[in-house]
Amino acid sequence: MGKALVTLINPNLVHPPVTPYALDILTTSLEADDFDVDVVDLTFERHDWRSVLARYFARRSPLLVGVTVRNTDTIYAQQQRVFLGDHKEIIEAVKEGTAAPIIAGGVGFSSMPFALVDYFDIPFGVKGPGEHLVVRLANTLLDGGRPDEIPGLIVNHGDGRVERITGGRPLESRRGQRAKVDIGVVPINVTTGYTRRSGVPMKVDNLRYYREGGLGNILTKNGCTFACAHCVEPDAKGTSFTRRAVDAVVDEIESLVAQGVRDLHTTDSEFNLLVAHSKAVLSEIVRRKERDRHSPLHELRLWVYAQPTPFDEELMALLAAAGCAGINLAPDHVREEMLDDWKVTARGSRYYRFADAEAVCGMAASYGLPVMVEVLLGMPGETEETLREAVRRTLALGVTVVGYSLGIRAFPHSPLGIRLAERCAGTRTVPGLQSDTARTPIVLRPQGSVSTVEYERQFVFDETGRFRPVYYLSPELPEPESTLSSPNGRWLNTIRLLWDLVPERDRHRVMLPTVEGLTPDDDNFADNPFLVQAVRLGYTGAFWSHWPRREEVMRGIRKVELAGRRPGE
Repeated sequence: MGKALVTLINPNLVHPPVTPYALDILTTSLEADDFDVDVVDLTFERHDWRSVLARYFARRSPLLVGVTVRNTDTIYAQQQRVFLGDHKEIIEAVKEGTAAPIIAGGVGFSSMPFALVDYFDIPFGVKGPGEHLVVRLANTLLDGGRPDEIPGLIVNHGDGRVERITGGRPLESRRGQRAKVDIGVVPINVTTGYTRRSGVPMKVDNLRYYREGGLGNILTKNGCTFACAHCVEPDAKGTSFTRRAVDAVVDEIESLVAQGVRDLHTTDSEFNLLVAHSKAVLSEIVRRKERDRHSPLHELRLWVYAQPTPFDEELMALLAAAGCAGINLAPDHVREEMLDDWKVTARGSRYYRFADAEAVCGMAASYGLPVMVEVLLGMPGETEETLREAVRRTLALGVTVVGYSLGIRAFPHSPLGIRLAERCAGTRTVPGLQSDTARTPIVLRPQGSVSTVEYERQFVFDETGRFRPVYYLSPELPEPESTLSSPNGRWLNTIRLLWDLVPERDRHRVMLPTVEGLTPDDDNFADNPFLVQAVRLGYTGAFWSHWPRREEVMRGIRKVELAGRRPGE
């Protein structure tokens, strides 16, 4: 028996299921400080989660309840589905079952933590990594101390007054006071590995997630020093890199593969940023494989997110030797003037050119490594001309898959979101602001003019409290005035154009924006029918790696169904 019980809840009801890595991290830290930890995972109980919670709290009385919010919504302009309503229902059911205080965190939560503490009506929140802070909060509650003296903790005082504690004093944010954007993060554990389990009751079941979701996950470092216009990760995770010890990372990888979790995807902002550390991790994997021919690492299939730079021949060779199965490369666009104010360092300077992406794709081909290239279309300055060039030049790369997204989710603390709010100035809309659920023009108020709660709320709620996630799509794209002038207009002409620009011979290897009733396929991850069925058939690895064979996969699914069996049986 530990000194007290902390309960951690995964409210993510989306499938294919994604391993809640955060709960393994929190469990490791809490257990190291002699707390008992239960994980109540609702992902596999999404049709009966109320009964699961009622039964659990009827027999367990925790000191503290933690809830992880991985995603606030799909962040996909063509399917603007918000998950926060489901999360709030689950949190309300938790409140009915226990009087224990609730703390929320996670990457999605950290994109708008003040607004979500207020919306969920919970006492505490944490922005960024929370493993040390949650342990300190648990100890403070156990000792009868004052949580409002814990630096870094977000505290809800009610009536829209939410503050983050710094140096034992509130940082802010009463209504009308100036908001502070850079509210910091709590450092991660950099010295020891995280405990990853499979098949242990009341813990994250990594093997089950792999069997039903097709991927495991691994973190090699946290944070990001870059300032890409659309990205929330530096704000949500921290604006500096925090390296994990190489041995700890590889021990964790080896443990997961030994459990049967053979496909692992990196959860770093981008794997190759801080490239010397990336090479050190890969070198240690290679060293262990060469030292021990029976090492589980020989079965590792590693999938990585990467930027076009820094990326050299040594990194590519190490990836191949370590067991890399595929690279998700994010050049985002091909036009230099589009990227100049978009893919930048913290000082505002560009850190790659499209020629760098071409070089990486060429190297990957020479090593036989599959590549997906991701292109984000619709950012400020996008025109029909720039879009046409982006499609032509990225198709010419000849990679396994090219994925095109149209429209960018605007978050409160991303550079794009901040700029849009400044341009609106609380008095006017900006051409290109869009939400499928908007009833009136979207007018954002800038930071400093309202409290942080109110500033963050406007990016996902309208003035009546209805969900209204805010997106931006370039108004210079070939859309009629009726679309551009409507706050809920949909850029359907541009979607048709994209489909027309991709030759039939390339369609099998291209992910295009899809709209129900207008286009075939469905390239969004959340509850994707093709992906859910493919995993049931035993396909593992990154979603995109199966995309070129989706007709074959679907034929296999239909064959199994005709035989009277469920896929996977």
